[in-house]
Amino acid sequence: MESYYQQLLKEFHLPLTNPVLVFSLVLFIILLAPIVFKRFNIPGTVGLILSGVFIGPHSLNLLEKSSAVELFSTIGLLYILFIAGLELDVNDFRKNRYKSVLFGALTFAIPIAIGYPVCRYILNYPLSTSLLTASMFATHTLVAYPIASRMGVAKNQAVAITVGGTILTDTAVLIILALIINYSQGSIDQNFWLHLAISFSFFTLIVFLVLPAIARWFFTRLENEKHAHYIFVLAAVFFSAFLAKLAGIEPIVGAFAAGLALNPLIPNASALMNRIEFIGNSLFIPFFLISVGMLVDLRVIMSTPVSLIIAAVLTVVALTGKWVAALLTRKALGYSKAQGQMIFGLSSSHAAATIAIILVGYQARIIDLNILNGTIILILVTCIVASLMTEAASKKLVLEENGEHTDEIKPGETDEQILLPIAEGKPSERVLELAVMIREKRSPNPLTLLSVVPNDQEAELNVKKARKELAAAVNFAASFDTRLNIVATIDYNICSGIGRTVKESQSDLIIFDWPSRQGFIDRMINDATESIVGCTCKTTMICHLTRPLALHRRVVAICPPLSEKEKGFAQWVRKMSRLSQELGIPLLIHCDRKSRLAITEALKTKLSGSPVLYQTFKNFREWEDMPKQKLQFRADDLIAFVSARRESVSYRPFFDHVPERLEKHVPDISKIMIYPAQFNSSSIEEGYGDVIAPKSFPFGSAVIRKIGEDASEFIKKNQLQIRKKLRKKRQRRQDGLENPEKSPKL
Repeated sequence: MESYYQQLLKEFHLPLTNPVLVFSLVLFIILLAPIVFKRFNIPGTVGLILSGVFIGPHSLNLLEKSSAVELFSTIGLLYILFIAGLELDVNDFRKNRYKSVLFGALTFAIPIAIGYPVCRYILNYPLSTSLLTASMFATHTLVAYPIASRMGVAKNQAVAITVGGTILTDTAVLIILALIINYSQGSIDQNFWLHLAISFSFFTLIVFLVLPAIARWFFTRLENEKHAHYIFVLAAVFFSAFLAKLAGIEPIVGAFAAGLALNPLIPNASALMNRIEFIGNSLFIPFFLISVGMLVDLRVIMSTPVSLIIAAVLTVVALTGKWVAALLTRKALGYSKAQGQMIFGLSSSHAAATIAIILVGYQARIIDLNILNGTIILILVTCIVASLMTEAASKKLVLEENGEHTDEIKPGETDEQILLPIAEGKPSERVLELAVMIREKRSPNPLTLLSVVPNDQEAELNVKKARKELAAAVNFAASFDTRLNIVATIDYNICSGIGRTVKESQSDLIIFDWPSRQGFIDRMINDATESIVGCTCKTTMICHLTRPLALHRRVVAICPPLSEKEKGFAQWVRKMSRLSQELGIPLLIHCDRKSRLAITEALKTKLSGSPVLYQTFKNFREWEDMPKQKLQFRADDLIAFVSARRESVSYRPFFDHVPERLEKHVPDISKIMIYPAQFNSSSIEEGYGDVIAPKSFPFGSAVIRKIGEDASEFIKKNQLQIRKKLRKKRQRRQDGLENPEKSPKL
């Protein structure tokens, strides 16, 4: 019993060394700290930092700064920059890159301009110490970025330019650090600059050219290995950070560069992005925030008044420099007060890069112990201020965005219902991913997955079997953080079952997979595509996705004349715009002048960072010649052909053959047939057709027309062959090669 008691005391000896106990303590802090501090209106980020102060080696001494803590802290820091690169709207960043450069220049120059005179002439430090300390003021760490991401304002332009300015500023400061250290050692020469230029060029080449190519190949070949995707991304992040270290720059730059390189391949609404954010925000990033708090040593700071004075001066200078830079940026770019507050909140926190600079300077004996201790207080205060300011600014931005777009919300957007019928086989994961991307984010309704089984003697057994087969789709939808409702119904006719469910669920959009090729007898009885489209007047999308959605580089929409007269015109425009925005790719629309004006008007109310391009056609009949028009497509395009039902104003007879021609001439290119919602003028909306097939004629009309065309073409070919034979025979007689007198008598 005594030995057990001694063993128990040994396990709880401070600081804790048992890895299981250490990890358990950290997990309990990550779990409880945000909940406890939230009751005092303190952000969870600040709560984690303060928890790190309490359990750190300079307070309760529950944990020491071991290699394991350092490892998780490094992972968390790299994770923050990686997520910032992934969530950055690349198109919007390119559009506003000069704004990012402006903010980066201001938030770099102003803190140095304020900090250097203070350190040099007020604190009386030498030149190298003053310059290195002033450069520390210019850095900032995106400690409060998870707050902006959680509040849903990560795509705001103020956040985008702050993230871009962060990379520019930290990179410049780290280069200054390398210059000061090498200057103090007397090793700055031509070889230093040559090595920096060559290594940085190789780093850029590998991260931005080689890594995306490998990732595209990996995601294509191993599309079903979902866990392997996350491991690959994690490996890419740390390898990029290692390459940045070899190139002579800080690893955080490598992590952000990896996020930018993989940004086009990982959409924000994808399952992979959900996994990345979930694991990072649940484990790695909180671990980093706790480790920041563990650096604070309150006893040393309180020991002498000089340390307190230096800490107060450094903190005031750091916050003043960032506030002035944010204020000038807001004035120069015409941003709102909330956006200016967001810029200041994100850029005012000092953590990782600041610690790196100060520790390196302290080890090189350029910085003394007073500045080191004052910097620790600076880190604690600025992280608290940044978290409070960012949370307050995020709430204001959310209210501003909701207030701006309240009038733009149309009926049906806030309660949109999407139906995914499964006519045959198992549900397509790509179609489900498409539905998740284009759904209205405001809608609380889950996606509905429908399976219609025949009403026969085995109907009950088939319903159970259908629900069991569709259960896997629920887990897949959960990876998108999306709810999925499964409906298995019985009907004598699949199309009638779909039409009835559309009315029961009040669905606004129907999306289903491209039907497989049917045999001649099946097509004689009923054409699957035409029947499903004809069973409802709601907007319907038929999808044939030949590759993962993230690997498409362009959305090409073909819009016929008079399509703007259709009821569902604005709806499909919104969906294609949202798809291009989620994928971060341009939207190219082929249309006439009137349709272009209508599309431009519909897109005025949409916040789309992706460019919308137009190509005005002179004659839409050119699209009837699909073999010639297919030259306009690329292998990585996603073709969206806007068709119409027979009763629609924009209907053209050749629309009935477009699916077959697309399947024939561009079989390896992804395509979507869009049938916009039409104004109800048929008996479908009157309640009929629930127990009968939606077509009164038992044969598929497209099949009948196809048979007629084939028969006509066959007759024409036979007539042409007979004429050719008569022409050849007449020619031979004229050439004397055939003697009519010797020809046999009939």
